[in-house]
Amino acid sequence: MMTRRERIISLLEEKDYSPSELARALDLRGKGAVKTILEDLRVIQRVVKREGKVLLIKPAECRNCGFVFKPEIKVPSRCPHCKSEWIEEPRFKIESKL
Repeated sequence: MMTRRERIISLLEEKDYSPSELARALDLRGKGAVKTILEDLRVIQRVVKREGKVLLIKPAECRNCGFVFKPEIKVPSRCPHCKSEWIEEPRFKIESKL
């Protein structure tokens, strides 16, 4: 039986996912599901680095004005530019270092 973090690593090696998509894929429910995924991704970032891999981050983006956030392991709630809450979540993927 794989741990939740091992399952996340396995999923992210196949294709990119947003935190919400990962929560659904792992059947996590409730308000804290995305927060749990983000905490796991912070740990996974260090784990895969030791294995010679890298956690790629496609930054969050405002769907209203197109503002691109810093590539971080977090989901912004509001755009600092236009104050819109219509935010596209960041996406994550694991790849081998070249």
